[in-house]
Amino acid sequence: MLALLALLVGCADGVKLVQEQENGGVVVYPFKEGQGPLLSSFRTEALAVIRRKCGERSYDILREGEAKGRARVVSPIEGQEEVIHERRWGIQFQCR
Repeated sequence: MLALLALLVGCADGVKLVQEQENGGVVVYPFKEGQGPLLSSFRTEALAVIRRKCGERSYDILREGEAKGRARVVSPIEGQEEVIHERRWGIQFQCR
């Protein structure tokens, strides 16, 4: 849905302001499959980032949806690699 995020999502975990404009931007955060994006603890942090960006002004959420996640290989034991797929949610907002 937020295809432009495909190129913008970095390697860092947690909440990230990936696109910033004078009066808004796009925030992304990870979420777990069983929990979903609306119940993720990172959603509260994402909304706090939006409030800090907008300051005293209110904001509108213009669009939100699943953003491009990432797959990473972890290997707690040498020779036993495991691929972990991380899902991310994006919120496009505009300050009033």
